Amino acid sequence: MRQYGPQREEDPAAFEGEQVQGLRAQFYHRDESGRTASAGRYWLADRQLLMAWGYTDEVHCRFHAVCDEAGRWGEPVAGCPRVELLREGGAVVGLLVADGRGAWIGGTAQPAAV
Repeated sequence: MRQYGPQREEDPAAFEGEQVQGLRAQFYHRDESGRTASAGRYWLADRQLLMAWGYTDEVHCRFHAVCDEAGRWGEPVAGCPRVELLREGGAVVGLLVADGRGAWIGGTAQPAAV
């Protein structure tokens, strides 16, 4: 990430066009021979969850990696991450991200209301 410059931060952040409670994102850019490389880092409830990177002139991510509950990063996986938004009523209250080995990582930032 040291090779990238900060571009923007979202708190709360949106994913798939919908704002997710407790999700924070930082986005970074760098020039690569006239193209803009982009990387995004995501945290859920202050825990690193996901990184995705590629180029701004491409529709989808080139690669992504998921951080498990123990703080270990998985291997980079080609393409965009598989994400499931978690809803409570009409609000998006969290998300799950497939880690490349079949496990789903994430959850909600806060306990669901009872």
